[in-house]
Amino acid sequence: MAKETVETLIEGGKASAAPPLGPALGPLGVNIGQVVTEINKKTGDFKGMKVPVKVTVDTETKDFEIKIGTPPASALIKKEAGIAKASGRPTVDFVADLKIEQIIKVANMKADSLLGKDNFSRVKEICGTCRAMGIMVEGKIADETIKDINEGAHKAKIESGKTELSDEELKALEEEKKKMEEELASKRKKFEAKAKDIMAQMANKATSIIRKKMVEDKIPEVIINEICPADDAGKK
Repeated sequence: MAKETVETLIEGGKASAAPPLGPALGPLGVNIGQVVTEINKKTGDFKGMKVPVKVTVDTETKDFEIKIGTPPASALIKKEAGIAKASGRPTVDFVADLKIEQIIKVANMKADSLLGKDNFSRVKEICGTCRAMGIMVEGKIADETIKDINEGAHKAKIESGKTELSDEELKALEEEKKKMEEELASKRKKFEAKAKDIMAQMANKATSIIRKKMVEDKIPEVIINEICPADDAGKK
């Protein structure tokens, strides 16, 4: 039984008979329309993202099997949160807040590669990833949401696999994200001013001493590196 495999990247939900998929499948004699329909069905949740697709065709029977790769959970979480990057200080600075429905959606999309054996375990696993990224879940630090789940919270939604949000919920999440962005910008501005003040007060000190003072004052490392680079010439 001879088999041929075609591997390519497809934007979620947008497979077509056009290149690169159509020309690669054509010589194999498979029903391209059926393959395209199946791929779009399987990748619909990945709209706006490129996902690896593997189509294995039995060249005798023309039967086919489709396997869909998935982006990392962190990439899916960022897409749901509408953010470009995770927090640099995930236990202090929070960059987004997701609803449990969004966590369930990511858990479903990554089900095959997660360690959890049931929906509850997989949802908690995604919550753990959110914790490491500085993303809240249901308005709480992810650890607290995991505790709530253990105590029975969100049970009906997790069991049913609910992933849809109302327009009102989506609007509220967007407003909360903007508020978080404003809070982070305000924090950054204060840290930058404090770092510059330390630089001015310790102008004649070695860079290592200045940086140590900034660390003691709990200024984020990224700002320390911007204001007082470790390799600042003449201040070793």
